[in-house]
Amino acid sequence: MKRSTERILTTHAGSLPRPDDILALLRQDASGDAFEQRLTSAVAEIVRQQVACGLDVVDDGELSKPSFVTYATQRLGGFETREGPSTVAAFAGSREHLAFPEFYAAAGGPSPGGVGRDRPIQWVCTSPITYTGQAAVQRDIANLKAALDGVDATEAFLPAISPSNVLSLFVNEYYPTAEAFELAIADALHEEYRAIAEAGLLVQIDDPRLVTQYVRDPSMSVEACRQWAERHVEILNHALRGIPEEQIRFHTCYSINMGPRVHDMELKDIVDIILKIRAGAYSFEAANPRHEHEWQVWEDVKLPDGKLLIPGVITQSTVLVEHPELVAQRIERFAGVVGRENMIAGVDCGFASTVHNLEMPPRIVWAKLASLVEGARIASKHLW
Repeated sequence: MKRSTERILTTHAGSLPRPDDILALLRQDASGDAFEQRLTSAVAEIVRQQVACGLDVVDDGELSKPSFVTYATQRLGGFETREGPSTVAAFAGSREHLAFPEFYAAAGGPSPGGVGRDRPIQWVCTSPITYTGQAAVQRDIANLKAALDGVDATEAFLPAISPSNVLSLFVNEYYPTAEAFELAIADALHEEYRAIAEAGLLVQIDDPRLVTQYVRDPSMSVEACRQWAERHVEILNHALRGIPEEQIRFHTCYSINMGPRVHDMELKDIVDIILKIRAGAYSFEAANPRHEHEWQVWEDVKLPDGKLLIPGVITQSTVLVEHPELVAQRIERFAGVVGRENMIAGVDCGFASTVHNLEMPPRIVWAKLASLVEGARIASKHLW
């Protein structure tokens, strides 16, 4: 994993605005040669756009996925679909929704998280879980590597969902316990993680649930959520076994975009558990008004040797485009506490996590990313 040795490197959290024709195809449950061919050219375009913007560590924009989490339903076997309420809208009973029901009702649905609306189906586990996504992940790898040919990107990553977030998608009718169910999911997803790493790319684990369990379940205390997170991290590390830590980025966020967010778990209550994850870099929210102050946590928490931080220095939670000077200030704060070589400037969360929830107009997304790059340039001039 590249480090900021001569200047502050820049990256983002994974999902980027999809072209209109890709969106249309994905909403129709895309398949077939026409989609595959268009996907290849679309990935090439999104990579070139990232490089032209000045981003250093790029990805495929998650263009092939209908959602950063539900894509797993297309890559795992052992499940069947039935009519019934989906678990996707689990935020409907969250602390945040209960505290501000009028806001989320006005926003257009019961879920403040932007993961998706209630769906008319359930995914039910009825037999042993297997990984069936070999062709899909190899396609994503091939498209990204082909797109990198001839462009000046520093490094590239592919996002993949964590076991606990997949656990929340499915109803289990096969495994005797939730832990056995999650271990089976972890073993299946290990194949995806390993394939990405063996292709020479960085694998980014997307794991919003690690920090959103507290807001999702009002019956759980902070301590109970810490215990839940400890067990989950053990299972995630099991899924990451054998993959070099320096090829793993871990991303967590709060899954709640433009909302009050007064119930977000605080970084100080979970940071020690995050650092137990077998990863070379940790990506997290640090730019929105609920979490910008948390850079100070790193004054008291020692970053383990050889690790990197990827703090968000722009956010998906507002359409305001951050001024580059503010971005530079955020970068310099982190550089001051962990060292300039131990950080990469990132984004709080993805900008287009599902095809059904267009979180921000594309032109604003790219204006924000341009501000990220310019802020990193300003900070680098100060720091070197």
